[in-house]
Amino acid sequence: MDWLDTPATLHEADRAAFARDGHVTLRGLLPAAELAAVGHEITRLTLALNTEQRTLAERDSYGRAFLQVMNLWAQSPLVGRFVMGQRLARVAAELLGVRGVRLYHDQSLYKEPGGGHTPAHADQYYWPLASDRTVTAWIPLQDVPMPMGPLGFYSGSQRVAAGRDLGISDASEADIPVRMAALGHPYVCTPFALGDVSFHLGWTFHRAEPNTSARPRSVMTVIYMAEDTRLLQSLTPVQENDRAQWWPGVAPGAVVDSPKNPVIWSAA
Repeated sequence: MDWLDTPATLHEADRAAFARDGHVTLRGLLPAAELAAVGHEITRLTLALNTEQRTLAERDSYGRAFLQVMNLWAQSPLVGRFVMGQRLARVAAELLGVRGVRLYHDQSLYKEPGGGHTPAHADQYYWPLASDRTVTAWIPLQDVPMPMGPLGFYSGSQRVAAGRDLGISDASEADIPVRMAALGHPYVCTPFALGDVSFHLGWTFHRAEPNTSARPRSVMTVIYMAEDTRLLQSLTPVQENDRAQWWPGVAPGAVVDSPKNPVIWSAA
């Protein structure tokens, strides 16, 4: 599985787009056939470990958006090898402009046929991290045409403070798209081919349309943070939940170093 560690060529235009827009999609970054094989295992684990028993009609907007399972890297040697791959981690570090990155966590997102929209939000609302050097790699495990609900981004929104207090909800979906339009941040949403990978900053606002197709949309995400990231001194209740899950013994202000958060790639 050398393809997981082979360095990618990151063009200056990609770096510039990421710095300007807070997101970039790198087409064909991963080999499609090899990714599909890993994808089968990720999807299998997601369905096996998912605890959601309610029908789509019985769930709220967040629940209808997708089924989600975290830390799959610890459940399967194959998925662990994928998540710890240096190819994606090095791209993440270069886009962030940091010496190295460690894993925050992985997260499988399985949007069922008929699954609802993913309300607009910024991921870092949930994270107890004292740094904005965070990035999510969004990795589709099959082609994602428009009817399947690909991820879309509000370009340049990583600099907008308003709306950062909203988690994934009907309220965030009602507020953030209107706010972004008023501030002139265009919504960019395009289909993905298997092998394409998008990267977005923790404070970049994004959303996804419903899956109106007859096929599930299976996606793996890997969240990276600068290797010297520290725990926030003061946490919201939502952020406290993440701290308790990932860093129960880490003091506020300390580097978020734990067995769950290894450094994956560093230039040092």
